Amino acid sequence: MSPHTVWEFTDDREQLAVAPRAPVRVVAYIQAGATLWDHGLRPMGVFGSHHDGDSPDPAKAGGLPLADTRYFGAGGSLDPDAVLAAEPDLLVAVSYGGGQIYGIDPEAAKHLAQRLPVVVVEVGKDRPLDGIRDRFGALARSLGGPREPDTQDLEWAEARLRTLTARPGAARVLALSAAGPGTVHLARPGTWPDLRALTALGVDLLDPGRGAGGNWLTTDWAQALALDPDVVLGDARANAATPAALGGDGHWRALQGRVRTVAWNPEAPCSHRGHARFVDAVAGAL
Repeated sequence: MSPHTVWEFTDDREQLAVAPRAPVRVVAYIQAGATLWDHGLRPMGVFGSHHDGDSPDPAKAGGLPLADTRYFGAGGSLDPDAVLAAEPDLLVAVSYGGGQIYGIDPEAAKHLAQRLPVVVVEVGKDRPLDGIRDRFGALARSLGGPREPDTQDLEWAEARLRTLTARPGAARVLALSAAGPGTVHLARPGTWPDLRALTALGVDLLDPGRGAGGNWLTTDWAQALALDPDVVLGDARANAATPAALGGDGHWRALQGRVRTVAWNPEAPCSHRGHARFVDAVAGAL
């Protein structure tokens, strides 16, 4: 490959994306766009997932300046022709397995892939958190990202957390996503790369136990309370129910009254900066 004549990148589907030069007009899934921003690259536009609505979810955007970044919609509302009319030269998407592009209907994704290069990064349960960071780092470097990863803050946050979790009687931590006054999704720690990373740092993450569901066990607040956590990692994305919406559930109020809560974004920017913020917040709660 000659860097003066062509740009190439092999994505996590083992598919080669090619362009005459390094792309600069990038449309990305919002999490991917926020990650590229942390590497000093500014996407021209972003799109959301089927969980998102007519406006971008600020929890997923990290430091991305949403006011100056075009939003192309999400899921079935995304118009591929509107994306193509903006004349991007690269689409960056994520996958949770099997190379399936997340956040775009399959036919729309196929339509886009026929007309511009597409890079898909695997962010699902089969890849460790540092591996996800590495893949986005490689993509950012190929695109000429000017900002090298600042590893020091993450190293410090991880060292702090290891020290805290090594103490006797370390806190019991439960990750969840509130669905409503009567229902909650309890995360299975082994299926989330960021939660597995916390476990490797010594955090005592509670498993909700057997039942239907791959990444989550959907149950009621009584079961969450029965797990007796000391710290709750609460889903901060826009699709999760807010604390105000949960006020009528007595079990939620009882849980809220006896735990420390940390905002958890399962779709945080996949960068050293984004992960350092999360690890540091967990350490602060412990």
